Amino acid sequence: MKNYIVYWFVLMSATIFGQATHEAGLVSDNDLYISLKRDQYYTNGIEIFYRSLGAVTTAKRAKTIYEFKMGQYMYNPQTAQPKNIHYHDRPYAGYLFAQAGRNHFYRDESVFKINFQLGTLGPASGAEQLQEGIHKLLGYKKVIGWEYQIQSTLGAQIQLFYSRKLLPKIANQKIDFNWHAKADLGTIWDGFTTGFTTRITLADPLLPVYNSGLYGAAMNAASQEAGEKKEFYFFITPTVKYQLYDATIQGSLFNDNSPLTYGIKPWRFFAEAGLKYRKNNWNLSYSYIYKSLEPINNAVKSHRYGSIAASYLWN
Repeated sequence: MKNYIVYWFVLMSATIFGQATHEAGLVSDNDLYISLKRDQYYTNGIEIFYRSLGAVTTAKRAKTIYEFKMGQYMYNPQTAQPKNIHYHDRPYAGYLFAQAGRNHFYRDESVFKINFQLGTLGPASGAEQLQEGIHKLLGYKKVIGWEYQIQSTLGAQIQLFYSRKLLPKIANQKIDFNWHAKADLGTIWDGFTTGFTTRITLADPLLPVYNSGLYGAAMNAASQEAGEKKEFYFFITPTVKYQLYDATIQGSLFNDNSPLTYGIKPWRFFAEAGLKYRKNNWNLSYSYIYKSLEPINNAVKSHRYGSIAASYLWN
């Protein structure tokens, strides 16, 4: 009986700790994560997400993950204390949204995601109140200029994402290469993005994309995956985007009542580099992001900010 109890405990421990079918986490973007002096353009973003591992698997599909997300994005000019409207080289704007999606991860390490989003752009997003509250809490200068923000409009978006492993004969357990493409269609953003992600391990061998946190696939239902619970790697992702429409700069598709808008530069370049770490139930990451010019404005500059993410996995 004693041996049976020990055996049962070991078996159950392996099953419980080898499985993780739920994940919840937080993503925080802010230009203060790279400089205490920066407070401009895409100045703050926060996302709270929950993922659940689906039961749909096939000979080709390793896993299906359902994802739900809520978030808020905040934009302001070159400073949150512009002297007057002539210093607004980018409009103030806030976007609040909820999102639901289904993500498919295949055994050849390709990925397909589809996400649907509903939200509101404008005063109802609460971005003005949040920024003013943060500045007051941290003792920063008072925010001025939100009366010129982009006015209210409904956000309805669909996002399609596809990724595929490149050069599989060259890729190995220390480095790999992945190509991705994304389409954003809706009332807030319309555009197409393509780029490449390179992973370089800093410790353990790279996990397959369908078991990695790279695109949010760290969950596993099978206890035999228990050995694949650690990863620590550097990644770099250069991308090119063709932007057709950006309501946070151009205002609503349905009206022209925003007091200040600009045209947009259609071609944009992004670069992201950072670290991703996973140990048992925790996923952590930090990245540095560069964005090229977005509004058509002689005063506007390129932009840089940092992103921090943390999530917890459980069965």
